[in-house]
Amino acid sequence: MARGAVAVMGAGVAALVAALVLVPLAAVGLRAGAWPALLPGDVQTLWFTLWQAVVSALLSCLLAVPVARALARRRFRGRGALITLMGAPFLLPVIVAVMGLIAVFGRSGLVNGLLSGVGLAPVSIYGAQGVVLAHVFLNLPLAVRMVLQGWQSIPAERFRLADSLGFAPAQVARHLEWPMLRAVLPGAFAVILVVCLTSFAVALTLGGGPKATTVELAIYQAVRFDYDLGRAAMLSGMQFGLCALIAVLAWRAVTPTSFGAGLGRGRLVQARGAGPLVADILAIGLAAAFLLLPLGAIVLRGLPGLAEVPAAVWAAAGRSVTVALVSTGVTVAAALVLALQVAQGGRGAGLMDAVALLPLATSGLVLGTGLFLLVQPWAAPSDLALPVTVAVNVALSLPFVYRLLLPEARVLLADYGRLSESLGLHGAAWLRLVAVPRLARPLGFGAGLVAALSMGDLGVIALFASDQTATLPLVVQRLMAGYRMETAAAAALVLVAISFTLFWAFDAWGRWYAGT
Repeated sequence: MARGAVAVMGAGVAALVAALVLVPLAAVGLRAGAWPALLPGDVQTLWFTLWQAVVSALLSCLLAVPVARALARRRFRGRGALITLMGAPFLLPVIVAVMGLIAVFGRSGLVNGLLSGVGLAPVSIYGAQGVVLAHVFLNLPLAVRMVLQGWQSIPAERFRLADSLGFAPAQVARHLEWPMLRAVLPGAFAVILVVCLTSFAVALTLGGGPKATTVELAIYQAVRFDYDLGRAAMLSGMQFGLCALIAVLAWRAVTPTSFGAGLGRGRLVQARGAGPLVADILAIGLAAAFLLLPLGAIVLRGLPGLAEVPAAVWAAAGRSVTVALVSTGVTVAAALVLALQVAQGGRGAGLMDAVALLPLATSGLVLGTGLFLLVQPWAAPSDLALPVTVAVNVALSLPFVYRLLLPEARVLLADYGRLSESLGLHGAAWLRLVAVPRLARPLGFGAGLVAALSMGDLGVIALFASDQTATLPLVVQRLMAGYRMETAAAAALVLVAISFTLFWAFDAWGRWYAGT
């Protein structure tokens, strides 16, 4: 593709992305005005938001270390399937994950049934402990995958050398494992911290009350219940500043490390002795049970009600699929244009790279609040619920797809750029014959991620939607709020099935197209 065409399209996409993020933030700032002093309740909300995010991220990372180490140094049947499962909660709609946790840890769940059987007092999943539990459930697999990649980056020769030298486990940890963890864990902690700071559906379903309200939930309550747009704007500005500060600190905290070149990466020497073996079995077994029991509970509770799912669920499912497909198409196209432009380099490439990552500093509810303030004087927000949801989904998904495509785009242009120019391949022909076949794998995987995440989104739609524009996650949440748990479980099963089907379809297309 001609450099001029890519540059023009890249500049246009970057301008639209910047406007989509900065204009709503400007609306928030203007509506907040002079920003009145925080009320005692606001201080408590800010404290709980920080506290639950730090505790959730810390627990997720600490628990991930023994699980990742066990997976790195053990080989067993089903290991690959279990590692694949570690990515499932990242795709699982949050509202569905909460339903599964309630089925296991709720008042009439499995855990309380066992506790009452031995004469112990029941535990409550609602409140601060429930918010932390849900965040650990959703983010522990992500932390495990990130730490596992760190372990697999250490050449196996280092472990063989340590074994031949008779290193004790403490010496192996000091010289090999701790340097890797010191480089990997800050990044994993920062990613999970930002996710927990911007989490909305968990706080909406399991939090609430003066002592378990997050900033995101307070924004929703200010708009939806109190219609106090000034307070919502002030809280949105506070949330943006908090996320931006955490992002900057996280970037400064990450320290790279290197163990040099080596062969046999990912083939670690298994620790000898019964003690490490028992510890690894416990770590893998408990992690698998923690992940599988809620998922199994959703399937068991949802199957009986599938035959009686109300028509409103199927209508909401249709709206969700439409939103997901449109969001996927726009996001992938925008990310591809930006990745190709930044990969070409030249003037403005650094600025476009920063713009592509700009949405990471905000959240869906903050953007939704700004868009609500912009459209509210001119139109009924419910009339624009679905277009606004698509726009916010595109903004929040773009950084992930962009980062997937950028390294591959650089390799593509380095290998085929000059050859394409010499053959006169430009425009649509270059995309069809050169770019798409060689970027098909990350394109398919990224499209699958966007589709699954858009299907499960319960953020901005909660601000805008009416009964006629509600998507499937919002319908599930309303069924849960109305204590129609069997119908909610069936609707949640439909949501999970569609989300994973879309992810599988796009990912399979990418792998197939790359092989043709």
